[in-house]
Amino acid sequence: MNGTQLRLLKPQTYMNLSGDALRPYTRRAFWSGATDLLVIVDDVALPVGRYRLRAKGSAGGHNGLKHIEHTLKSNEYARLRIGVGPGENRSFNGALADFVLSPVGKMEREEIVSLFPTLTRATERWMKEGILAAMNEFNAN
Repeated sequence: MNGTQLRLLKPQTYMNLSGDALRPYTRRAFWSGATDLLVIVDDVALPVGRYRLRAKGSAGGHNGLKHIEHTLKSNEYARLRIGVGPGENRSFNGALADFVLSPVGKMEREEIVSLFPTLTRATERWMKEGILAAMNEFNAN
């Protein structure tokens, strides 16, 4: 190899490669993750039936959000966090990955699906007026 030593970098591994979908947008001249992106994500830190809108923040251990932050090189993007965490009928015993990847029970599923009309309105509000307006109206749950 002509005496040249190659330095191999160990690629960072992610369980979820959500950021890949954003790569074409990051090359657009007038696109900004801070104003043009709303990530809708499951969150074990919130119990089932709860949700939160945020303008920015940490990945909080969520692999999909970690990859998005890696892709955007920023944590300044809006997110709608939907609770899938432990509740009355679903407990967390063991590894987090096992919990996240385990099937959601019928009652929890129904509770999450019942949020869809509200989450749709929250998303529409974000689209029309931005994250702060959506947060002000919908974060009281």
